[in-house]
Amino acid sequence: MGKRLWRAVVAGGAAAAFTGVATIPAGAAEGGVSFTRVHVNGGKPIVIGASKEVAVPSSFRMATTHKWKWPAVFLYRGDTGDRLWHAIETSDCTKVSPGVCDFNETMYFDPSVWDMHNSEAGAWKVAAEVSFQGGGGDTDDEDLTVYVKRSSRLTVNASPEPVSKGGTITVTGKVTRANWETKKYASYEGRLVSLQFKPSDATSYSTVKKVYANSSGDLRTTVKASKTGTWRWVYYGNTSTAPSTSPGDHVAVK
Repeated sequence: MGKRLWRAVVAGGAAAAFTGVATIPAGAAEGGVSFTRVHVNGGKPIVIGASKEVAVPSSFRMATTHKWKWPAVFLYRGDTGDRLWHAIETSDCTKVSPGVCDFNETMYFDPSVWDMHNSEAGAWKVAAEVSFQGGGGDTDDEDLTVYVKRSSRLTVNASPEPVSKGGTITVTGKVTRANWETKKYASYEGRLVSLQFKPSDATSYSTVKKVYANSSGDLRTTVKASKTGTWRWVYYGNTSTAPSTSPGDHVAVK
C-alpha cells in the first residue's frame, strides 16, 4: 500500500504520484469502467478540527477490461473539478474475479499541512476515477453526498459547589468551532445549546432548558438546585458544523 498526492502534500512525505484538477462530468469520461460498492466514512459526516490530521476510510469495487493505474474515489462540487484538497492512500487490488477488484482507500485531511477554507464546509459529492495505461481514463459520478463539517467544542462550569437545596446554580460555558483558515478554534455566536442534567442516581441526561450563545459564544443561565448531579451543554450541529458535548460538571446539593 503506497501513498500518493492529491493536490496536497502527504504527511510524512510518502508520495508516489500526483493527479491534477480536471473537469468532472456526471457519468463516464471515457467509458469502459464500472465503479460499485462505493463507501466513504461509513456514510457519516467527515469532521475536521483546526490543526490535526483526519483519516477517512473509503472503499470501492472497480470492474474494467482496460489496463489501469491509480483508481480512487474523491469529493467534489459542481462539474468544474472543484475538489476538496486531501491526500490519499489506496490499497492494491483485491481480486474478486477477472477484471474486478476491491480497493480500500484512506483520505487524509489536514488543515495544518495545506490551506483549507471555511467555505468548504458542507455538502460534497462523491466520484470515482481511474487512469488508463497509455492515456485516457474514466471518471464517474457516484450519486452520493458526504458532509464535511467543522469541529465544535463546548465548555461548562456550574457553581457554587456545593450548593444548598433550593439555592441558585449558575451554569456557564462557551461554544467554539474550528476555523480552518486561522487553524484555531473561534467563538461560535448565536448557537442554540441545550443544558442537560443527570441526577447522581440516574444513568442518562435530560434537557432542562435551551440557551442561545451571545456574540462571543458565551453561555449563561441559572437553575434551582434540587438534586445532586451533573450538568453539561449539548450542541446538535448543522450542515457545516459538527455536534459537540461538554464534559460534565458535578454539583453536590446539601
